[in-house]
Amino acid sequence: MPRTFLPALLLLCLLVPNLSVAQESPTMPSPPAWLEELDALYDADLRVAGLEERDFQPEQWWDVALPLAAEGKGFHVEEIGRSVEGRPLRHVSWGKGKTRVFLWSQMHGDESTASMALADLFRFLGEHPDHPLVQRLRERTSLHFMPIVNPDGAARFQRRNAQGVDVNRDARALATPEGRALHDLRERLKPDFGFNLHDQDVGTRVGDSDRGTAIALLAPAYNEAREVNALRARAIEVSVAIRAVLEPYISGRIAKWDDTFNPRAFGDLTSRAGVSTILIESGGIEGDLQKQQLRKLNFLALAGALDAIATGSYAGLPHTLYTDLPENGRTWADLRVSGGTLAIPGKPQAKVDVLVEFERKLLERNGRIVEIGDLDDMPARRSIDASGLYIVPTKTFGRHEPAWFNLSRDPEGRDVVWTLAGDVDPASPVPAKR
Repeated sequence: MPRTFLPALLLLCLLVPNLSVAQESPTMPSPPAWLEELDALYDADLRVAGLEERDFQPEQWWDVALPLAAEGKGFHVEEIGRSVEGRPLRHVSWGKGKTRVFLWSQMHGDESTASMALADLFRFLGEHPDHPLVQRLRERTSLHFMPIVNPDGAARFQRRNAQGVDVNRDARALATPEGRALHDLRERLKPDFGFNLHDQDVGTRVGDSDRGTAIALLAPAYNEAREVNALRARAIEVSVAIRAVLEPYISGRIAKWDDTFNPRAFGDLTSRAGVSTILIESGGIEGDLQKQQLRKLNFLALAGALDAIATGSYAGLPHTLYTDLPENGRTWADLRVSGGTLAIPGKPQAKVDVLVEFERKLLERNGRIVEIGDLDDMPARRSIDASGLYIVPTKTFGRHEPAWFNLSRDPEGRDVVWTLAGDVDPASPVPAKR
């Protein structure tokens, strides 16, 4: 290239705004050097027993976690309030560094993945004091946890608290004791960083793809304009550090949450309060019925984020590695039964598809019918081909009704090849061979 060409091209770029010199996309940072070793240590010695199922009671979680968070292991535990039904709300702290990090989990009672991972993190911090990562965190950070913000919801494994209020939409009104405790603790701590830990619908896709979102990230906006100030920039850079940890495990299955500002949401108002806030949403991995794989990924992601904060290695990471993540896309239904003939006694038969959503999605429990008809263009996480079979209801059949029906070779339902009785029988997830 002639020497005079490049300056001329740069001058042209300045004069013509839409013309730019092509640049390569930034390279993903390498995973932390400790990742492989910590992965193996997690499987061998960090996954806490007693939390193998997602719908544990809050008392069960604390029975497991409190011995791990003992004073002799560097922790301090204090009660900071009571839930609507009188369950304790606790603040757990560890570390003596100047950078304050606040992590809270399960403000939606049925979103328990991160709570499991926090118990594992307690074990790592308390039982491996000589690990280099633990030493860095102890000396450079002070970690503050409010696990299971909504224990009454957790006891019922439901989103809302005992009053029926979504605690995550109570950040402005502070009508709930759980919301007030979380807010007051944040105001007392005045943390530098915050981690808002959730689960999202397992049917959510990555962008416009057919890939399910395993984990979604968000550096929440602090205002309606969704501007990026220095504090939000830090959250974006920590999110990139998290992505670097997760890429070897779930490449192509990481998404970004919509950053529309919500003036009622804790993440957004925590960001507005001057805290660099990161939202981690655990979606689903097919076959990971109790989210134990995602539990491990949460642990590793938090370890990576905390180390990046302790070392300052997040600073300057390319924002495009966050902003270019596809957003959460369409949410697929859980189950589509396609091409069967609906046989309701006393009514004409009709060839239909049936869409079913489950309350316990990965376990396919407590199903409800959400749509009936020609649903060929409505994708689902799992499909059953009912061609040549009859859909024979065993209870009231219709939209929003519980999903109770048989697939049968005959319209009377005598020769049944598959049954859905609210729950899918795990021993017979698909029809018997015809």
